Formats: sequence, C-alpha cells, structure tokens
Amino acid sequence: MPDDLAIDVHGMTKRFGALTAVDHVDLAVRAGEICGFLGPNGSGKTTFIRMLCGLLRADEGRGTCLGYDVVTESEIIKRHVGYMTQRFSFWDDLSIAENLDFVARMYFVRDRRRAVRETIERLGLTERRHQLAGQLSGGWKQRLALAACMIHQPKLLLLDEPTAGVDPKARREFWEEIHRRAGEGLTFLIATHYMDEAERCHRLAFILRGRLLAHGTVADVIQRARLTTWSVTGPDLAQLAERFRDHPAVEQAVAFGTMLHVSGPDAAALEQAIAPFRRPPYEWRRIESGLEDVFIHFMDQPNDHWGGAE
Repeated sequence: MPDDLAIDVHGMTKRFGALTAVDHVDLAVRAGEICGFLGPNGSGKTTFIRMLCGLLRADEGRGTCLGYDVVTESEIIKRHVGYMTQRFSFWDDLSIAENLDFVARMYFVRDRRRAVRETIERLGLTERRHQLAGQLSGGWKQRLALAACMIHQPKLLLLDEPTAGVDPKARREFWEEIHRRAGEGLTFLIATHYMDEAERCHRLAFILRGRLLAHGTVADVIQRARLTTWSVTGPDLAQLAERFRDHPAVEQAVAFGTMLHVSGPDAAALEQAIAPFRRPPYEWRRIESGLEDVFIHFMDQPNDHWGGAE
C-alpha cells in the first residue's frame, strides 16, 4: 500500500444469496482525506462500509485498510477504525459521560477517565455530560455518536448517513468538526444523501447497484457524467417540464426555485429539443451541470449502461 493511502481495496464483492450487494468495487482514499460516499438507498454503501471495518467478510477482493489486510486482519482494523451507524445506537438511560465510559471500556482505552473527559471537552459536551442520551435532540445525539466513535483515537472514521434528521445548524457544526479533524490527519469515508455535504468533501465515490460508477473530485464526477444542462426561466414552467419529460433527448426536467433545469447526455440532441421554446417569454442559459443533476443522471441509467467503474 502506498504510504499516503488509508484505504486501498480492489475487487471488493459481497453477495447475499442471489443478490450481489457490492460488485467488484475498487477504492483508494488518501490519509487525511474526506471522501464522500454517494448513492441511493440500497446501492451498497452500508455493506461496503461494514466490509471495510471488518463487520462483514468480503466474498471476493483484496486490499488494505490502514495498512492491514481487509480479509485476514479485520480484527486489527476494528481497533483502529471508528464506525458511526445510520441510527443512534447508544443507551438512552445512560448519560453522555456514562455512554462514553462504556465505549471506552469496550476498546480497552488507557486512562479511560481522562479520555472521556477530554473527548467531552473537545466536542463541546461538557455542560451536558450528565444528561441522559434519551433526552438529547438529534444534533446532540449526533455529537455523542461522533464522540463515541473517536474516543479510542482511530485513524479512520466510517460515517454512515451521519446527519440524517439533523437541523442545518447542527449539520454545519458537524462538518466544521470533520474538517478540523481531517486537518489533523484523520481520514473520513462519509455516506451521505445531501449534495451540499458531498460538495464539502475532498473527493467523491458514487455507487449504484453495488458498482462504483465514478470516483474523484466534484469536478471529476461531474465531468464523468458528460451531462449537458440548460436553465430556463419564464411562465408555466411546470407545464413546460411535462412537455420535455416525454422527449427522448431530455433526461431530466427539474424545478430549481424559479427556474427549470433541462438536462440530457447528448448536447446536440438536447439543443434541438429545446430549440422550439427558445423564444420569449422564456429565457435560456446553458449552465454547468450540478452535482444533484449528475446524481439523478446516474440513478436513471439502466443496469447495462455501465461497463465498469473508472
């Protein structure tokens, strides 16, 4: 494994009977990098994350996580990885401090009391340390979960939809903390559905039906989609959208506030499709496709469209 790679895996595959949940995925994530893991529900994100941290054994594939073999050294990997699950999974009838102490015991953290105290202080939980977990709001539960998966000082954090159901202020504070920790050298693989969060990541990986379709910066992923998008403003945009949705050159016609985004994979064919409407009262402008446009584009592709991930 190159020294700067925290994750370096190839051909990772997991099957459940006839279902291939993860299909020969290759992924490399550098140390200190925040990698956003995108894909719709059921795409294989959670299964892949559990394979990385040793909770599931791969049926095929090889590689390393933090320098340890993902197949033969999964128990060692578990000790150096923090995993934050989709759902709050701590004890409602224990306080914040008691929950963290329990987790510290499970990881055999040395000087446990000091570790709990410092973790509480670092994540701004001091005034609530004695509050029961079951009484916390979504944002504070999120902080507790992040504190718990960091208490043993892992080198890699695997976060599965960590901000689901959390208000915008708490989400922003969460991401500020993530970037602080990445600046200190901690590596993150974060599954998310939020496009604004994905844009905060250094690099992205997009998975669909278990297959990795694109991997790179936001600009790389958008370029990989080869999608052309026009924005249009004017009256009765909902009616205009309906007319476009039946056109073979138009893949998407989606409202964004007071404008409509019209997208398609063939630039020339798309321009012909919109040509009859490029007159007043409509105003048209070709724009760069956004990450949400690309996300929907990937989701709409048939199973046989992708010959393999880049």
